[in-house]
This record gives sequence, C-alpha cells and structure tokens, in this order.
Amino acid sequence: MENTTDSKPHLVLLASLGIGHLIPILELGKRLFTHHNFDITIFVVVTHSSAAESQVLQSAMTPKLCEIVELPPVNISRLVSPDAAVATQICVTMREIKPALRSAISALSFRPAALIVDLFGSQAMMVADEFEMPKYVYIPSNAWFLALTIYMPILDEVVQGEYLDQKEPLKIPGCKAVQPEDVVDPMLDRTDQQYLEYVRMGMEIPKCDGILLNIWEDLEPKTLEALRDEELLGQLCKVPVYPVGPLTRPLKPLDSRSGELFLWLDKQPSESVIYVSFGSGGTLSLEQMVELAWGLELSQQRFIWVVRSPSRKTGDGSFFTAGSCEANSMASCFPEGFLDRIQEVGLVIQDWAPQVDILNHPSVGGFISHCGWNSTLESITNGVPMIAWPLYSEQRMNAALLTEELGVAVRPNILASDAMVAREEIEMMIRKITVDKEATNIRNRVKKLKYRAAETLRKGGSSYNALSLVAKECELSWKSMEVKAS
Repeated sequence: MENTTDSKPHLVLLASLGIGHLIPILELGKRLFTHHNFDITIFVVVTHSSAAESQVLQSAMTPKLCEIVELPPVNISRLVSPDAAVATQICVTMREIKPALRSAISALSFRPAALIVDLFGSQAMMVADEFEMPKYVYIPSNAWFLALTIYMPILDEVVQGEYLDQKEPLKIPGCKAVQPEDVVDPMLDRTDQQYLEYVRMGMEIPKCDGILLNIWEDLEPKTLEALRDEELLGQLCKVPVYPVGPLTRPLKPLDSRSGELFLWLDKQPSESVIYVSFGSGGTLSLEQMVELAWGLELSQQRFIWVVRSPSRKTGDGSFFTAGSCEANSMASCFPEGFLDRIQEVGLVIQDWAPQVDILNHPSVGGFISHCGWNSTLESITNGVPMIAWPLYSEQRMNAALLTEELGVAVRPNILASDAMVAREEIEMMIRKITVDKEATNIRNRVKKLKYRAAETLRKGGSSYNALSLVAKECELSWKSMEVKAS
C-alpha cells in the first residue's frame, strides 16, 4: 500500500459470498460514492454460479461508480463437509479469504480511509487493525436481528437445551422477545458448527468502530433505543449504531421496461396483481408448489409467479432437485391444466424476474415473499403489502416484525418453515391483503412507511445524516493517517 495523497478519501468494502450479501454492499458503496464524495473499492467473493449474481456485478460496473475487485476463490473442501450449512460454508470462506484480502489491500495505490464489512466478514476486521484503519460492520438487516445477534453470547450461557424446545419467548433487554419457533437458522441446533459461528459473530461485531443498519430511525425506535442504552444492550454494544437505509436496488429507466411481462402489467387494473417470488435461494417442495398454485387460482386474483424447480423433500420422502420441472416440462410442477386455465390472469416466469421494477409497477398490489430483508425493503419502499412466507436464515424474525410490529403483512398460521401451507389458507391470505376489509388498513400502513423511507434518505433526513456522520468520521481518520504518513 503506497502512501500516495489522493484528492478525496477512499473506502474499501468487503462483500460476503452470495447474492443476498452482495447487493446490500454494492448499494452502500454506490450511496457513499454518489452522496458522500468517496471513492469506493469493493472486494467481492463470487462463485459465478448464478446468472443473477453475474448480472448484479455487471450492472454495478456500468456506470462505473465503484471499483469491483474479485478476490481469488478459496478451497474449503478440507475444512467443511459438502453438506455443511450454508452459513457455515460462508463463515469458513470469509475466514480463509483473509490472506487474499490482506494482499489486495497491500497492493492498493492509496491508503484506505476505512474498511466496511458485512455480518459474515466480521473476522476480516483484524486485517483493518493491521493497517491501522477504522472498521465498520454493515448489517443489511433490521435492528431486532442485530439485537439478537449481539445478545447471543448471553443466551448461549443462560439458556439450557435447544432454543426450539423453550416454553417461553427468548427475552432480549429492551426489545421484543423472540418466539422459539422464530429463531434464526444457526440457533436450530446447538451442536452444529453454524451455531458456534453465530455466537462468535455476536462477540466480534461490537468490537468495530460503528455498526450500520439497513433501516431508518423511526422504523424500529424501541429497539434502537435499547441498543444505545447503557443499562440495556448498550452494555454489550458500546459503539454507535447508524440506521442508514433503506438502501435498495435502483429502478431501471422506464423506456427499458419492455417485453411481454410489462406489456401484460400495463393492461391490468391498479394494485390488482400479486407478485410471487421466494428470492435467489428459496425453493418449495413439489407438494407445496401445487398447493400454492391452487391457492392462487382459488383467490381469483391476478398474479406473476417466479418459479424455481422444487428441491426439497416431499411428503413421500423423495427429493426433487433443481431442473426436475424442466426435464418433465414446467406443467409437471402444477395441477393438471393450471397453465391453460390461468392464461388470462397470470404469468409464470422461470428462475428470475426484474423484481424492483415489478414491485414499482402501479398494477402490483401484493407480494408473496420469503421475507429476505432486501426483498422486504423493496416491497416497503414501493408501498406493496406482503404475505410473509419465511423459509430460512433470519426470515422468520423478519416475518414476525412485519406482521406483529409493523402491520404491513399477513403470515400463515403454520409457523414451521417445512410445514405445508394449504390452498385454503393461501387463498385467505391473498384476499386479506387485496379485497377484505383489513386490506385497506394494511395498504395504508405500508404506504405510510414508503413515504417515511423516502424522506429519510433525502438531504437532512435521518438516514442521510447518519451516513454523513460515518463519512465525516472516515474522512477525519483518513486525514489523520495522511498527516502521520507525511
């Protein structure tokens, strides 16, 4: 790393493995470049295993707002078994990537003002210490999830047995308690390596110089207050917490929204279409896909369904792997005659769709979502009510927040992510957010959040000001480092 003096400070960001972690870091980098006058280099750990990931990277490079540097892949096959949990594989990968990150920072022609890592990159903070630069953690999720994460080392000591078996909710000082059935995936089995990794993260994250959250100040005021109160979670989290969101993917220009999909949407009545997508990693069993198809049809509402082949265990104990629908034609994934019957009222799209642009379309009035936080914010910022259908990770907590605290979603009565949601309940939930009496209240609440979210990102808004504080601290640190170097 050369001691060259640059005209403005330069930040380096590290994105963890997976498109769901890549998108928030890219959007944070773009925001720091366009609104806070930083040059940005983003180190990414990519697999090029999905077209969506490659597309996201490509769009980030044009226009060139950030420098994207791919770190060389690491082989973790000797460290984890192939069937290890995804969280475990990501943690081990990010641990093994440290030497490559160290070399990449050393090779830079400038002195970075700070390093920003995400949740899974917390171990890379020691690399920032080696270069004597500030380090921040960006949690691209909500404050309740952060509260649980930093409180994990305490829960690990005081809770006996498995969390799922607890009879009472898990209490977090100053925050909404977590129901045992809503705990994050690493807490489902205390003997699994991903649990140990999660407890470690809870200990490491507060050692940074500041935590950024992808929410805004008045979305979760009670939880933010607890994180800052020294008599509550502030005992564990002694660093500033900056709500800087909602940072979401941008819309494409209107003139680029062409093709059958948008022509069809343009013909539909306002707020009449249900958008169905379970994210980049979400799949349903074949049986559940059939029930969902029936539920959509019974609801008599228009819909767009982004379909992936079933890859989970079905009721008879067999497994379907990705690609099984294509092998037997897509029709084999649905009830007999379904695709013919829904030609006038629905579109079925395979694998990927331009989600942000769909949610922004005035014809869309509901979103059946897995409740990943990226998708959640994209729905809220477009004023679209949700049917919360969590599948993995922290999504059950997100679903609880959306339904119980914010009132912008409904949720299946069956809470277990591997349980079957029947067609009758699916029909009822769709009608709840579209035509029933409660639909107007839900829609009004989500639209109120939409306007507040937009206000907070404008100059003078709370999220704009919070990121300005981070930017100012980084700039002061950079100037101090430059003076020492000279």
